[in-house]
Amino acid sequence: MSTVCQITGKRPRTGNKVSHSNIKKRRRFLPNLHTQRFWLESEGRWVTLRLSTRGLRTLEKQGVEKLVASLRASGTHV
Repeated sequence: MSTVCQITGKRPRTGNKVSHSNIKKRRRFLPNLHTQRFWLESEGRWVTLRLSTRGLRTLEKQGVEKLVASLRASGTHV
């Protein structure tokens, strides 16, 4: 399963892990993803989305129905 938010598109980023002696090694910063189920009243079924915490806030503000419709319009399988 990929580590990409389905709403915001957040992906893993890269950077440096810096030790106390200032030695730099490459590392990955992963997004804070959650798998969450939402009930779609219009279709009478559950939809599972993989969202970051920012995506959850966006979903709370705009609503599940509107976001699922926009995801389907962009071609994402939901």
